[in-house]
Amino acid sequence: MTTLFLAEKNETITDLDLITKYLNNHGVEFSRWSASKELHDESTQDEILAAYEHELKPFMNKKGFKSADVINVHPKTENIEAIRQKFLKEHTHSEDEVRFFVDGEGKFWFNFGEKDVVCLTCVRGDFLSVPSGYKHWFDLAPKYHVKAIRIFSTMEGWVANYTESGIDEKYNK
Repeated sequence: MTTLFLAEKNETITDLDLITKYLNNHGVEFSRWSASKELHDESTQDEILAAYEHELKPFMNKKGFKSADVINVHPKTENIEAIRQKFLKEHTHSEDEVRFFVDGEGKFWFNFGEKDVVCLTCVRGDFLSVPSGYKHWFDLAPKYHVKAIRIFSTMEGWVANYTESGIDEKYNK
């Protein structure tokens, strides 16, 4: 289930309308997408992208994005803990970070300010667009299973600018 944990208030929001409003008020685009056809665990990247083309293509054209791919990590992925650590430190990006969760679960942490650190647990159907420059980090745990469409405006792909703030250490388990 999609949830938004407000760390300083120790409060969890489960209502999708309230989650969407909270994130949108902070400049993060959040919505729900559905596939145009049924997908399976064995579905290829091309099949996954085709199933969401009706959502992907208009979004990418409107925002000027250049490419999309599918990342699929699971407990048997080689070097899974090293992959987790790469995302687990607070960072920013010079381009928007756009993800759509096809399957699995992941936790996006946002540092919106001194008393406004939140954790969005994303699941199948969740679409998220994090503006460039926003401080955040991502955790694969506890399930270590994420299949997501990544959308990029440059061909470089995912490039992190680590903040070295250490705030992530307060919240990471």
